[in-house]
Amino acid sequence: MSTTTESVADAAPVKSGPGADSPSGGHDHRKQRPVAVQHMAGWLFSTPFLVLFAVFMALPILATLLMSFTDFGLRNVTDPFSAEFIGLENYTKLFEDEKFLKALFNTAYFVVVGVPLTVGLGLVVAVLLNNGIDRARTFFRVGFYAPVVTSIVAIAVVWRFVLDPSDGLIAGLASEVGLTSPDFLGSEALAMPSLIVMAVWRNLGTVMVLFIAGLQAIPPDVREAARLDGASTWQEFRRITVPLLRPTMLYTTVITTIGYLNVFEEPFVMTQGGPSDSTLTVSLAMYREGFNFFHMGYASAMAYVLFVVIMAITVLQLRLLKDNTK
Repeated sequence: MSTTTESVADAAPVKSGPGADSPSGGHDHRKQRPVAVQHMAGWLFSTPFLVLFAVFMALPILATLLMSFTDFGLRNVTDPFSAEFIGLENYTKLFEDEKFLKALFNTAYFVVVGVPLTVGLGLVVAVLLNNGIDRARTFFRVGFYAPVVTSIVAIAVVWRFVLDPSDGLIAGLASEVGLTSPDFLGSEALAMPSLIVMAVWRNLGTVMVLFIAGLQAIPPDVREAARLDGASTWQEFRRITVPLLRPTMLYTTVITTIGYLNVFEEPFVMTQGGPSDSTLTVSLAMYREGFNFFHMGYASAMAYVLFVVIMAITVLQLRLLKDNTK
């Protein structure tokens, strides 16, 4: 009996569990196989997307970049390789083109005025719907968000009725008090502000939803502690709500700016860039050059100038606001 006990005690301990060696003394490859299979499965499931992305996104982007250095036009559609390489001529010509410079100025005007209005009003509406309104809260949220999912054609019909100088809603209200309604879309001074108001109304719902999500992520204990310390509603909003919403503000500002730099639908549907190019934007000018005049190379150069502007502004916004979001 003692001999048996001593032989068991002297025996080497047997490893078990994840670190145990295989019975053959070699390395166990059984645990690596599932990882390799998972990687392979991931690539297989991603293949349809990668193919679609390459065909419909990556290749066209690369093609337009190459096209911007050529005089590609309607005559080159059947034989794309017959386009003549002209280097940076399209880009230098852009900054001598008064129409493009006017479109660039109009786009900047649209962004500088429209983005603060959209983000500011979206924040106010979100705060009211999150805290100030108790009854019919869902109704108001749906009402503010409805323009986001509404067709631009339907929106154009509504706004043309509102802004029509003879039979529109504003004209009818003005006539009741003995005033004459201005021609909002026919005036060079009022056309762009009218489109900005329409864009703010249309995009307010997106910003509102994002800010509501940010407000609901603020811990209730923080607000309660501020109230116990005697903070007023304004002080709570300024010193608690706004600082904690800065990441949301950064995101909403960046995506709204990018969207407004690409503004196309509002002037295309409502004014066609008029009157006298007062609502002509870069995207609309690019559309005209590419699909009305078939100056594809010139339009591609416009697209990449706009791309560089968007990238530069986005990087600037991220650098200016990033430190405040930590």
